[in-house]
Amino acid sequence: MDFFKPELNESEIRQLSMLALAHVGDAVFELMTRASLCAEGHGAVQELHRLTTGRVNAAAQAKTAEKLLPLLDEEELALYRRGRNAHVNSVPHSANVGDYHAATGLEALFGWLYLRGKTERLNELFQLVLAAEEDKEKE
Repeated sequence: MDFFKPELNESEIRQLSMLALAHVGDAVFELMTRASLCAEGHGAVQELHRLTTGRVNAAAQAKTAEKLLPLLDEEELALYRRGRNAHVNSVPHSANVGDYHAATGLEALFGWLYLRGKTERLNELFQLVLAAEEDKEKE
C-alpha cells in the first residue's frame, strides 16, 4: 500500500468512525498548511510554527469550514455534518465547543477525501482556504 495515496475502497472507508476520518484529516490539513507556508517562502521555524498554529486550530478551522460550506456538494456536506455531530469525549480548553465540532467536521471531510484519493478536490478546497487567508490578511 502507498500510504501517501492509500485510496481505500468505499466499504473500508464506511467502516471508519467520523473521529477516525477527522484524525487523518487533521494531519492532511496540517501537512497542506505547512507545505503551503514553505512554498510561500516562510523559512524560519518559529515563524512557520506561529503561522501553522494560527491556521490549524479549532477557531480558525471553524471559520474555514464556514467559508467552504456553500461550496460543498451534497455528499461532502453530509459527511461534514456527520463529522461535526460526532460525539467527542473532551474539548481542549483553548477551544469553544461549537468551533471544536465545526473543526472536527472539516477534518473528517479532509480525511474522507484523502482516503478516497480525491487529491484534486482537496487541492481545490485548500486553494479556497488560502484565498480566504489572503483576504483576512488584507483586512
